[in-house]
Amino acid sequence: MRIVTRPDLDGIVCAVLLSEALDVKAPILWVEPNDVQKGRVDIREQDIIANLPYDERCALWFDHHFTNQIDKPFKGAFEIAPSAAGIIFKYYKDRFRRNYSELVQATDKIDSANLTLDEVLHPENYPYVLLSLTVSNEAQPNEPYWNMLVALFSEQDIQQVLKNVEVKQHCQDVIYQNDRYVDVLKQHTVINQHVALTDFRSFDKPPAGNRFLVYSLFPESSVNVRIRYEDQHKDMVVINLGHSIFNPGCKVNVGLMLAQFGGGGHRGAGSARVPQSKADETISQIVDQLLANKHNES
Repeated sequence: MRIVTRPDLDGIVCAVLLSEALDVKAPILWVEPNDVQKGRVDIREQDIIANLPYDERCALWFDHHFTNQIDKPFKGAFEIAPSAAGIIFKYYKDRFRRNYSELVQATDKIDSANLTLDEVLHPENYPYVLLSLTVSNEAQPNEPYWNMLVALFSEQDIQQVLKNVEVKQHCQDVIYQNDRYVDVLKQHTVINQHVALTDFRSFDKPPAGNRFLVYSLFPESSVNVRIRYEDQHKDMVVINLGHSIFNPGCKVNVGLMLAQFGGGGHRGAGSARVPQSKADETISQIVDQLLANKHNES
């Protein structure tokens, strides 16, 4: 029995909860949603998938993404909710020896981007927000760190976790990166009406930083399109979209829209991966739909 999830705070907390509720000892399999969608992940019949698209080979599935809804019977739970961790916490509410309420509430808040301007500009003053920014697969995969966080949160509260030497170093790195990231965003973002387009394809290694900063820097925009190469081979391009958390003017369900291009996500945030040869055409189509700014729920 393995836990299969993605490397973000929600995935970390899903793994914490499932490990305890089901006494899972096997190493966690960290994967990206697109790899599950494309059938590139070796899912086994006893696997528990969380915070990822459904795969019929799994034993249990827990998710909350708009575009991952299915119309077939399955074991587990699906709900349009702030986080997948919150769904698991409710599903196994009587199986936990520790009180994870605060951790789950923080995960709900961060995964749903329900943040204040001060939390975005000064994450160092908000422990959960700061730690969440240390968990990313964009710059370089770091499975040992993700696994360590799962182990730490299984035994410790946030203040104790932040005292860990490695966690502390990652947090310091994030604070430094964010200072630089402001300048990088200003240099590589253009505004087209209400759409902020951030293109990092000129970088061999995309810059790391707080993904919410762009909304504070360009308050006139209601949606951000962020583009980067998936890895150093530059044969695949990752397109991330997000509604501004400070300017609620975008009417487009971006997860549903990105499903047209092999991606998906939530109403307010999502991603797609496309071949480099098709990237410019795809980006143009996405921007056109965002500029039209029409509801696309059906």
